[in-house]
Amino acid sequence: METKTVINLAASIDYAQDGIVSKEFAKNQHGGITLFSFDKGQRLSEHTAPFDAVVQIVEGTAEITIDGEAFNVPAGNVIVMPANHPHAVVANERFKMLLTMIRG
Repeated sequence: METKTVINLAASIDYAQDGIVSKEFAKNQHGGITLFSFDKGQRLSEHTAPFDAVVQIVEGTAEITIDGEAFNVPAGNVIVMPANHPHAVVANERFKMLLTMIRG
């Protein structure tokens, strides 16, 4: 990720019909920052990760399930998915999100 640069996240990634697109900005042993776009109907099945993950919705609304509880997260909002807890992501509509993973 460039420093001292203003980045328009929504304009930094396009949608792919019937797909999920990711753009990695940074990654090291302490975590990573990745921008995603999800077309309507796409999903990430339930899984766990060894990092706490902060999800910031950039555009649209995401359905994020953590420990079996579903949350509708609209643009401009964030949710934290704790490390080693099962979570999933569903696109009931197109959306874009910034995922920041941080090793605790």
